[in-house]
Amino acid sequence: MPVGGFVINVDPDKIHETLNLIGEIDGVEIHGSDEKGNVVAVLESDTSKEMEEKVEDIMKIDTVLSVGLTYFNAEDEVS
Repeated sequence: MPVGGFVINVDPDKIHETLNLIGEIDGVEIHGSDEKGNVVAVLESDTSKEMEEKVEDIMKIDTVLSVGLTYFNAEDEVS
């Protein structure tokens, strides 16, 4: 199961609504945020491709400014 750690930068004026939208995505766990619009999240999925799709879904949210990968582990994924 691939696991990735991300820092997501969002519009600070709309952080609460953006956190709700991000939190609706299956496999996304939000671990923290600050008033500057930085969000720390962990994504889990069954495949690396599914992980990419989740990141794309996050990036489609209008109030998301950037999504940065900080950690990725997929050692138990079978190719």
